[in-house]
Amino acid sequence: MQIINENTSHGGRQLVITHDSETCNCEMKFSVFLPPQAKAKPCPVLYYLSGLTCSHANVTEKGEFRAAAAEHGIIIVCPDTSPRGDNVADEDVYFFGLGAGFYVDASEAPFSEHYNMYSYVTKELPKLIAEEFNADMSCQSITGHSMGGHGAMICALKNPDTYTSVSAFAPICAPSQAEWGQNAFSKYLGSDKSSWRAFDTVALIEDGNKVPEILVDQGTADEFLETGIRVPLLEKACSENGVDLTLRMHDGYDHSYYFISSFMADHIAWHAKRLG
Repeated sequence: MQIINENTSHGGRQLVITHDSETCNCEMKFSVFLPPQAKAKPCPVLYYLSGLTCSHANVTEKGEFRAAAAEHGIIIVCPDTSPRGDNVADEDVYFFGLGAGFYVDASEAPFSEHYNMYSYVTKELPKLIAEEFNADMSCQSITGHSMGGHGAMICALKNPDTYTSVSAFAPICAPSQAEWGQNAFSKYLGSDKSSWRAFDTVALIEDGNKVPEILVDQGTADEFLETGIRVPLLEKACSENGVDLTLRMHDGYDHSYYFISSFMADHIAWHAKRLG
C-alpha cells in the first residue's frame, strides 16, 4: 500500500492510496477520509461507490462529505469503478470497460482476468481497511451513485450481515432491464440472463434477498430517470417483498454532483444513526 496524496481537512486526513490487488490482478487506487476521531478510537466505515466514467477522484473532490464525516466520526472509503492499466481489456465507450466495472465478478474472457469489482469491494478492500486503519469493522455501511448505487444495493442485499445500512443516489435499479446493464452484463457475465440476476437489485429482491431498509434520493430532472434508473421497478420490488424503501424525489435536480453533494450530509447522518 502506498499513500500517493495526503491532505488535512476538517481535522482529519484525506488520503489517496494505491495498492496491488490480487482480486483485480492490477494496481488499484482508492481514497479514504479518516475523521479526527480515528486518532483516538476505531471508527465505523461508509463505502461510497461511484458511477459510470468516474474514479475515486470525482466524489473525493466534489462530493462534499468531509464535514459530515468529521461531525459523525465516520471513515469514508471511495474505491475506483473498475480495474485499470495497459493490459486491462476495454472498449471505447463510456458505459463499458474502464470506469464501468458495474461491481460484478466477470465470468467471461477477457474480462474475467481483471473485472472482479464485487469481490474487490466486499472482500479485499475491507480487509485492507481493517489492517491499515483504525476502523471498527463491525460497523460498515455502503452507499453510491448511479452505477455505484446499483453496486451499493447489490453488495448489501448479498451480504446483509456485513452492512449495517445501505443508501443510493439515483441508482441503476434494474440493470438487466436497462441498455447500460444489458450491454455490460452480456459481456461480463455471458448470454445466460439467469446469471445476471445475482447482480441486479430488483431481481435479488424478487428472489428473496433482503435488507431492512433502503434510502434512495432521486432528482426529477435526471436525464436518465426513465431509461436507466427505472425507480418504479425498485418501488414495486420493495413493496411486494417487504423491504422498507424511503424514496425522496427532488424537483429540479439532475444526475450530477450538484445533486449528490446537496444530499450527501443527509445520507451520512442517516447512516450514522444506524451505525451507532
